[in-house]
Amino acid sequence: MEQTGLNLKSRHKCANAITHSRAVSARPSVYRHSGFTLIELIVTLVIIGILAAFVVPRFSGTHGFEERGFHDETMSLLRYAQKTAIAQRRLVCVSFTATTVTLRIANNFGATDCAGANGVDMPGPDGQVNAIDAGANTKYSNANIRFSALPTGDMVVFDPVGRPNAAATITISNFSPSITVEAETGYVH
Repeated sequence: MEQTGLNLKSRHKCANAITHSRAVSARPSVYRHSGFTLIELIVTLVIIGILAAFVVPRFSGTHGFEERGFHDETMSLLRYAQKTAIAQRRLVCVSFTATTVTLRIANNFGATDCAGANGVDMPGPDGQVNAIDAGANTKYSNANIRFSALPTGDMVVFDPVGRPNAAATITISNFSPSITVEAETGYVH
């Protein structure tokens, strides 16, 4: 009988041990170590790196959007000047500086230039006299946009039939396509 009693005691101890181990494993995760695995941390850093490489430059204004906008606005202004010269049957002068483009129109049909008393400042399509400005405190100021190549005399003059005084090539720094004004037709592309 004692053997049976020992067996019961040892069985009871074994049952208590099993119950105790189940109770320990069933405890809340507060007692377990928590944190991120190395793989999770590496994947997170890779995703942050990709976002930093492609998204942040677009928001900071250094990824070509301003250069493209300045290029397109300059091309549109040249086309506007040519069409105004034809519609008004007067000279229209497009003047360039390193960061601005302005328009002047001759006072009358027979004028030979737009300078001084022979012409007046002409607003661009948006009503601004400095039709395009990439200087400080403008929408292009963050991109440091400048013209790197300007037409001869820093001016394009369209006659009353829309022809320019000479062919012109205008290049914007850090932007590859240049703007060309054809000599015979005044076509701007």
